[in-house]
Amino acid sequence: MFRLKMGQIQANFCRFAQFIFLYAMPKDNTLKTILIVGSGPIIIGQACEFDYSGSQAARSLREEGIKVILINSNPATIMTDPMMADKVYLLPLTIESIEQILQENQIDAVLPTMGGQTALNLCKEADEIGLWKQYNCRMIGVDVAAIDLAEDREQFRQLMVKIGIAVAPSRVANSFLEGKEFAQVIGFPLVIRPSFTLGGTGGGFVHDASELDAALEKGLKASPIHEVLVEKAVLGWKEYELELLRDQADNVVIICTVENLDPMGVHTGDSITVAPAMTLSDTSFQDMRNKAMLMMRSLGNFAGGCNVQFAQNPVTEELIAVEINPRVSRSSALASKATGYPIAKIAAKLAIGYRLDELKNQITQTTSAYFEPALDYVIVKVPRWNFDKFKGANDTLGLQMKSVGEVMAIGRSFTEAIQKACQSLENEAIGLGYYGKSLMKNEELMEYIKVPKWDRIFRIKDALMQGSTVRSIAAATGIDNWFLYQIRIICNVEKELMKHSLETITIELMKEAKQHGFSDMQIAKLLTGNTNDDAVYDKRKAWGITRVYKMVDTCSAEFEAKTPYFYSTFEN
Repeated sequence: MFRLKMGQIQANFCRFAQFIFLYAMPKDNTLKTILIVGSGPIIIGQACEFDYSGSQAARSLREEGIKVILINSNPATIMTDPMMADKVYLLPLTIESIEQILQENQIDAVLPTMGGQTALNLCKEADEIGLWKQYNCRMIGVDVAAIDLAEDREQFRQLMVKIGIAVAPSRVANSFLEGKEFAQVIGFPLVIRPSFTLGGTGGGFVHDASELDAALEKGLKASPIHEVLVEKAVLGWKEYELELLRDQADNVVIICTVENLDPMGVHTGDSITVAPAMTLSDTSFQDMRNKAMLMMRSLGNFAGGCNVQFAQNPVTEELIAVEINPRVSRSSALASKATGYPIAKIAAKLAIGYRLDELKNQITQTTSAYFEPALDYVIVKVPRWNFDKFKGANDTLGLQMKSVGEVMAIGRSFTEAIQKACQSLENEAIGLGYYGKSLMKNEELMEYIKVPKWDRIFRIKDALMQGSTVRSIAAATGIDNWFLYQIRIICNVEKELMKHSLETITIELMKEAKQHGFSDMQIAKLLTGNTNDDAVYDKRKAWGITRVYKMVDTCSAEFEAKTPYFYSTFEN
């Protein structure tokens, strides 16, 4: 036998009691009225994604009998519909507006995590001047300490070092001279990341000393606290995002792991993204999961959603943390639609005290929300562009987001999903083929795809059609071989189609083309002879090649789905 000192017994008992208290923490019934802060005007990097999340949160809170007050300066949103909240304020997102609402209403808590960076910054500013304390209102879903740790680049770097997670070599600069000095120490290429900005605003790459002065001035000006992170650029590394939820009892689930097709160097909002992650080894995947959970738990004791970004060396599989966002993000909206798991709805309920295991899975309505979705399909998101409306805009992609929207497609394979997404872009693409738009020869194409632009995926396909190798394109773009091999499958099917007419095409080839996402119009354009999409449709329908519909049920049919939605495919 062994004996414990009284102090040790007391300490252990306190820890046990704390655990029991946290685990048994019920819904907070003192919260009668909650203020939701919206994201304001639609700007690139912060638009309808937060309207989707804010609407979910408002409905989720009202289900619990909580009165919802909402402020958003943008009337062209669903969240400002009178049906969504008990009271809507169409006011500028300023401290003065917040104080007016607090004076006119008895607000118990504010939920800032549904309005993007705008809402976080505004609520942080209100906390700094003591506004919440003055009106006996508290912040839920996140706390100011977590916002500071995530958004202040130096605090984030120090936190990662403390918990043993690698980051790129970097220094924080609060002045132009500091930035120049640090740049010389770290060496080029560099990336400039302003603190407390959204969508990469003010950020950029610095390839040599001639670009440094302008980049530093731009970054310092963009940051509301006049601070930038001068960081070693890991150009060409692979980029991943994880969506997490955490409750008051410190339970954490990872809802979705998203892989960027484009390597580091392109803002994730401008990158083609794929879920689930396709090119991760199991050891890397488990390592990333563990580190993401550690990062979220290290931010403090708050309940809600979180987005974590990693970069991975494609050769050594070394992982470094890029950033963490303690709020619902653009990627959260994508992950919700991709998995069927209502992230914003659950995050709102977690913020008012529920545990994950107390909430129902919204799809099965029998199992709990304390689970991780399993996908038996592939999601591809492709950004939408509108450079025609922004004359003189630089169409080279970088750290600052430039896309004005996105499309999401679901398929049984990557090839099907990428083609369906391209068909939805409303830019005359009829699949992964922008036919007749490029007259570049192979040498020109290989030079063109070295620089990330909005149409690079189409030009990569052109280069493969002209005989470029996967290895040479991977070296030029940094895109993983697996994705390029998948695009080559599309090219091979396309070449087979070009050998046939509507009269000679076989049922096997027609079925293969449809399963790889080729539209009827695309097939008609590729077949020899004079035909159209109606004729292709009639031919395949006569052969019995028609769409079937599969469920998005979050759990790969392991449990019966009560409220699923569907996607079409040609796989049996």
